[in-house]
Amino acid sequence: MRLILILISGMLVSCAVGCGGGSAGSPGKETVVASFYPLAYAAQEVGDGRVDVSNLTPAGAEPHDLEVSPQDVAAIREADLVLLLGRGFQPQLEDAAGSGNNVLRLLDTPGLGLHPDGDPHVWLDPLRYAKIVGRIGQALHEPAAAARLQGRLRALDGEYRTGLAHCERREIVTSHEAFGYLAERYGLEQVAITGLSPEVEPEPAKLQHVVELVRERGVTTIYFETLVSPRIAETVARETGAKTAVLNPIEGLTKDEVSQGESYFSLMRTNLRTLREGLGCS
Repeated sequence: MRLILILISGMLVSCAVGCGGGSAGSPGKETVVASFYPLAYAAQEVGDGRVDVSNLTPAGAEPHDLEVSPQDVAAIREADLVLLLGRGFQPQLEDAAGSGNNVLRLLDTPGLGLHPDGDPHVWLDPLRYAKIVGRIGQALHEPAAAARLQGRLRALDGEYRTGLAHCERREIVTSHEAFGYLAERYGLEQVAITGLSPEVEPEPAKLQHVVELVRERGVTTIYFETLVSPRIAETVARETGAKTAVLNPIEGLTKDEVSQGESYFSLMRTNLRTLREGLGCS
C-alpha cells in the first residue's frame, strides 16, 4: 500500500507540471504560472511542495503554437509569479503577461550566452538550464533548493561529457533546429533539416544538401521529435538508407510520458542513450 501511494504521488507531481491547465491553488501557498514544461518543472522542484505550479501548455501540445485562452489570462493575472521564456517564444502568452514585477522572462537571465540566431532551446544544455534554475530560486526565495537542483544538473552535464567523449561521428542530423546549445556544449555539429520553427517546410535545395551530407559523412541516424510530424526526417532517412530515432527537445511531455512518470532528467538521459547509439560512442 505504501508503494502504491508513493507511485500515485509521483504521478500527481508529474501531471502538475506536465499536464497543463490552470489551478486555483492551495490556501497559503504561492501560486506560480509557467508558460511551458521546463520552467514548470524547475519551479516545482525548487518550490519543493511550498508552491502551487501551473503549466499553461497542455500535455502533448507544441508550445510554439499555444493559443491563449481566457482561463490562461485569468491564471496569469492571479498568479504570484509568472515564468516565461520570452523573446517571442510564446508571443500570445508574453503579450497577456505584460511586464509586471511578478513576471520573469528567463531568456534575459545573465550569462546564458544566447546564440545570435535567436535559438531559445537553452534548457537542453544542463549548465545553461542551471542558470535559469538559479534565477527561479531567487524569485521563490529558495536558494538552497535551487542549489540542489543545480547540483543535479552539473552531474547530468558530467554524464553527457563522459558519454559523448569518444564517438565515431559528431554530426547530429535533426528535423528541427532545437539542439544547438546541446551540440555546442558537447562538441557536436547540429545539421538541421528545418529551422527554429518546426512547422516550416524546408526548401528543396536545403533538403538535398542534408541528403548529400548524410551520404558523405556516413551519418546513420536522422533524429525527429515527439511533438511534431516525423515525415521530413523519414524522407531523408529513406533517401539515404539511414534509420530514424527520437531526440526529445523536452518542450513538453506527451500524455504517455506524463502517465509513465517521465521528467526532464529521465528524458535527458534517454536522449543521451539515443545519441550514443546513433553516434557510435564507446
